[in-house]
Amino acid sequence: MPARRRAPGFTLIEVIIAIVIVGISLAAVMSVFIVTSQHSADPMARQQAQMIAEAYLDEILLKRFYDPDTSTVCPGPEGSRSAFDNVCDYNGLSQAPTDQTGAAISALSAYNVAVTVDSGAGVSLNGLNNTGVTRVLLVTVAVTGPNNTNVTLSGYRTNYECNTAGDPECK
Repeated sequence: MPARRRAPGFTLIEVIIAIVIVGISLAAVMSVFIVTSQHSADPMARQQAQMIAEAYLDEILLKRFYDPDTSTVCPGPEGSRSAFDNVCDYNGLSQAPTDQTGAAISALSAYNVAVTVDSGAGVSLNGLNNTGVTRVLLVTVAVTGPNNTNVTLSGYRTNYECNTAGDPECK
């Protein structure tokens, strides 16, 4: 009797093991894709919040130190944002992002901007405080947005060799 030759191919057990291994591999790869796609907007939201905070901080720090109408440091806000003419006018501002004229930016409505300006005795910058001729204001801009995005930026606005007696070079 002639010897039986084995037919080429895979056994049923080998095929089942291969299917299980491929299935586990695909499940692992798909879980990585799912997590990546769910969190792909987080860096964009954070970067957008960072840019909003930087824009507000730049705008505020470029304003006058003293109020040009009263020659005082922090008399309080004067009307709407388009009328703000000194740093302290922004203190307590809390709103959705707008342009400098106060017009809403609809694409940024999911964000909120909160500004605080601290002129208290506790504000200090390299030993400078508000007890001498050099004045210091601490401006903090906090932006919140989608996906629990929180960005806070702080900056100092200083005024050297000035006084509140109306020195025209200080304003």
